[in-house]
Amino acid sequence: MTTSGPVQTFLLRIAVSAVTVVLGSATVIIGLFSPRRAVLVAHLWGRACLRIAGVPVTVEGLDNIVAGQRYVIMANHESGLDIPVLLAALPASLEVRFLAKKVLFDIPFLGWAMRSAGFIPVDREDRSTAAATIKRTLAEVAAGGSPLVFPEETWTLDGRLLPFQRGGFLVAIKSGLPILPVGLEGPRVVLPPDEGLIRPQPVTVRIGSPIPTEGLGVSQRRELTATTRREIDRLRGAFGHIGD
Repeated sequence: MTTSGPVQTFLLRIAVSAVTVVLGSATVIIGLFSPRRAVLVAHLWGRACLRIAGVPVTVEGLDNIVAGQRYVIMANHESGLDIPVLLAALPASLEVRFLAKKVLFDIPFLGWAMRSAGFIPVDREDRSTAAATIKRTLAEVAAGGSPLVFPEETWTLDGRLLPFQRGGFLVAIKSGLPILPVGLEGPRVVLPPDEGLIRPQPVTVRIGSPIPTEGLGVSQRRELTATTRREIDRLRGAFGHIGD
């Protein structure tokens, strides 16, 4: 495993920032006319960031995605690298709409592009906004998007899965869309949440079998959460998994 030193990491961040300015601006402009096409630019941004950082991504389980089917996508949350990794790995045809922490939307170019692409801000400091967030997410589902939720809501610092929050599961139950479980293995090592240096190495994204939700009621949320948690934990792989 190689580690980029402070100078190399600084140069990588400059390059990623430049790409973000260019593609972020393009996303904003395109989003004025077609948010669906703006998402395509977001996928291009994810692939570009990983190429610059020298991080190859292997994707397993793409055959679990049915063409034309929408999902509530759920993945473990390991690092600031997770969003570009998922954008690079998932088919653009899913029209992914990330639920991401609100502060990211305040970042120039990046935040502007996220709004233009229909990504949904989540205010973790003010839980009174949760109902409005779910309503907004269901509206994106109705418009044809597949929301992507990090059910842990924040990065794990030690590799163990954090408790899963209920919001994404309520969206899945209310929409009747199947949950598409995704396991990320490697982002936490490439870009640790508590460090600034980048350690270029391969990352693996594993896509599991969809978990049906049609016909489920809110009373079955806990069981659905437990099933999804077990599957995401399995998909993280032996390297990514650290048991509770």
